[in-house]
Amino acid sequence: MNGPAAPAAPAAPLAAHALVVEDGIVAAIDPHAVATYSGPGFVWLHADGMGELNLADLPGYVPPMAAGALIAHETRPRCDEIDDAVLINLRGTAKETAHGSDGLVSIRVWVEERRVTSVSRYPLAALGKVEALMRAGKITDGGDFVALLAQAISKELDPQVSELGDSLDDCEGMLDGDIYALRRMIARIRSQAIVLRRFVAPDRDALSAMAQLEFEWIGKDDRLHLREAADRFARMAEELEAVRERAALLHEQLTDLRAEMIDQRSLAIAVTAFIFLPLTFVTGLLGMNVEGIPFAQEPWSFWGVVAFCVVIGTGVMGWFAWKQWLDD
Repeated sequence: MNGPAAPAAPAAPLAAHALVVEDGIVAAIDPHAVATYSGPGFVWLHADGMGELNLADLPGYVPPMAAGALIAHETRPRCDEIDDAVLINLRGTAKETAHGSDGLVSIRVWVEERRVTSVSRYPLAALGKVEALMRAGKITDGGDFVALLAQAISKELDPQVSELGDSLDDCEGMLDGDIYALRRMIARIRSQAIVLRRFVAPDRDALSAMAQLEFEWIGKDDRLHLREAADRFARMAEELEAVRERAALLHEQLTDLRAEMIDQRSLAIAVTAFIFLPLTFVTGLLGMNVEGIPFAQEPWSFWGVVAFCVVIGTGVMGWFAWKQWLDD
């Protein structure tokens, strides 16, 4: 490997490793030597799983503005041109999903023609494929790296988005089952779709922005790969939007089904009450204790009570009609 030996340097980021490609040969390089490497090859320095990281841990060639973005706790996909380099953040599938996580992790990349510096707080599933492509000689500059990284991330995420659609298809076929369990399942799918779309759409925008940058080291093939990945992200964003809308419609259907079930049960109760209400009235009327009631000994007293009940019933019916409670 060409290039002078590395001088004393600050401690490298935790879990940092570096690869260099020279004359088609890929070899590991000391992370401390990346900053001073002057050979003709391409160098990739990556750090992940570092926990807390500060500016002093990053190589000195990274500008302060980019360094702050590389170590930020909360990031969104973005693409910014800074001098003759690019700062691009992307979100992809995590290698290992942590409990309570949305399954996506951020990778922040400082891209130069002959050097790439990437940082992720948790392992990214697509990085294994990128490293394999680099070892296979497919990556020779920064444009190749970002294009193939975008391809790998989009291909890793695509099955996850398709699985949400398939799960929703299964839910549509389970409408006759347990409504309450189905509602929880649909709510989970809709929540996942919202979270994924929150980052998939910005991924698309970041890659589209990079494909338009006028750098010589972003070749024609790189731009095609970037646009292809951006199109895949756009399709995933549309599919996630469709999943969210379908989930909302299914939730409305379940709400209607639940209301229909309640109406059916209420109707059964009302019919039962309607059957027994006249019987209750008759038994109550005939079983009255009339001792002490005025005119209890008169021959017309029974019919007087009946007339009194009719007047009360008519009054209640009239009040319902006045309140328009009897309208269809």
